[in-house]
Amino acid sequence: VALAILFGLYVFQSWGARYAGEYYAGWLTEYSLSVDNLFVFLLIMQRFRVPERLQQTALLTGIIIAIVLRGIFIALGAAAINRFSWVFYLFGAFLIYTAVKLAKEGESDDDEYHENRFMLWVERRFRVTNEFVGTRLVSLVDGKRQLTAMALVILALGTTDLLFALDSIPAIYGLTKEPYLVFTANLFALMGLRQLYFLIGGLLK
Repeated sequence: VALAILFGLYVFQSWGARYAGEYYAGWLTEYSLSVDNLFVFLLIMQRFRVPERLQQTALLTGIIIAIVLRGIFIALGAAAINRFSWVFYLFGAFLIYTAVKLAKEGESDDDEYHENRFMLWVERRFRVTNEFVGTRLVSLVDGKRQLTAMALVILALGTTDLLFALDSIPAIYGLTKEPYLVFTANLFALMGLRQLYFLIGGLLK
């Protein structure tokens, strides 16, 4: 949080109050929306029964993957907006659709993690094991390579975050049209998730 605030002051000093205001608005929006991720992260950790000593590594690697995937998504969004101005209306329509869908369905009491299509494809396509071999992503069993449970956890964390980004990134593009500010706001929001995860995990206990 301190680093995010200091970066906002750097934006203010370098480019003025307008861009600093857009950055802070975007960062607060992304940070607020990313809290949802934490509860899904908790469900993923419970689903795969990740040992506590490995949770730090799994979270950090998963968040790095999420940052890379969000960066690609942000770049594609910026290119689409620069080329087609009507994309803004598409983003707005998508946000209204998700809001109406949420209002109709209400809050879910489901406390189980359901694997997304990508994860189901990975488990069908590759040999996988539910065993943890330290922080290793691949292990050898009977001379054959297979993905470890750690690899599945990291992929689940990274790809699940991208699903949340489908809502949050269109929202921040409504606050600023600068891809650099969109990316840095997302970066600082995701950077704080690891600490918040362990805070919430402790509070739940």
